[in-house]
Amino acid sequence: MKAPGSQRVSQDAFVAARRAHWQQLDQLLLQNKALHRLHPDLIATVGRLYRMVCADVMRARGAGYGQDIVAHLDLLAARAHNRLYRATPYRISRLWALVAREFPRTLRESWRFLAAASALFVLPLLVGVVACLTDPDLATAVVPRGQLEMLAEAYAEGFGGGRSESVDASMTGFYVYNNVGISFRVFATGIFFGLGSVFFLVSNGISIGATLGYVISAGAGRSIVTFIMGHGAFELTAIVISGAAGLRMGYALVRTEGLTRLGSLRRQGPAVARLAVGAAIMLGIAAFIEGFWSPSGVADEIKWATAAGLWLLVMAYFVFAGRGEEGAP
Repeated sequence: MKAPGSQRVSQDAFVAARRAHWQQLDQLLLQNKALHRLHPDLIATVGRLYRMVCADVMRARGAGYGQDIVAHLDLLAARAHNRLYRATPYRISRLWALVAREFPRTLRESWRFLAAASALFVLPLLVGVVACLTDPDLATAVVPRGQLEMLAEAYAEGFGGGRSESVDASMTGFYVYNNVGISFRVFATGIFFGLGSVFFLVSNGISIGATLGYVISAGAGRSIVTFIMGHGAFELTAIVISGAAGLRMGYALVRTEGLTRLGSLRRQGPAVARLAVGAAIMLGIAAFIEGFWSPSGVADEIKWATAAGLWLLVMAYFVFAGRGEEGAP
């Protein structure tokens, strides 16, 4: 039979023996600096102390120590767990790093996938344009006739009078939804060993080309080309980049280099994600231009000059952004 007060003595001895470790962990967790920015030795210390506290929690519960001790250790363990395992918050500086350096560098590194995606999209687009200029009825094989006639009529009227701001705003929302949907399909279906990305790049290229050829053959070529030129620098390029991301993802599943397919996909995941996020940002810019600038009543000559500047800007960004650092492609 235990002597009266023996449990209290045991608890006091337990607290006295472990208090220094608890206080050390508490002080490390009170630092405002993000845990991943601490010295590696301190990060290792936090991990070691966290495991010790978890063991102390179980010991305190098993020994029936006071609820104040158990609650204190529970809270300390929870704080340490959150600091060690929570996702790093995505800050504005992180987004800037992606846009200014990581996205263009990853795109240059992925030039083979970009070249393949460009060919799969642009060549069918050109074939669609030429074929439907020769025989406009061919466009109905890929685009409903009613939609083609509606587009031809709309572009025949032109945008000399512009549109109301409310229409521009609502159409911008539609463009975001539509364009992101297209690019997501082009990218996400790359999980099928890249075959889905190939299909959607080719089918979208043919569809856009057929629509262009039909509207041009209907006599509204100047209007539709002027409309597309400005936002096309961002929108069409983003579709191709989404395809490149999908192809890279599919390639990781084909060529695993000794890893499991899941392991290979994880290795390529950060690069694929940078391409996908970068393309999404470009689509947002494209939707704004397509919603407010492309249908405006500004003179065609000004739109052409602006479009040329936007295309040069996009190309220069991909070629030069993110350079100047050691090892930067």
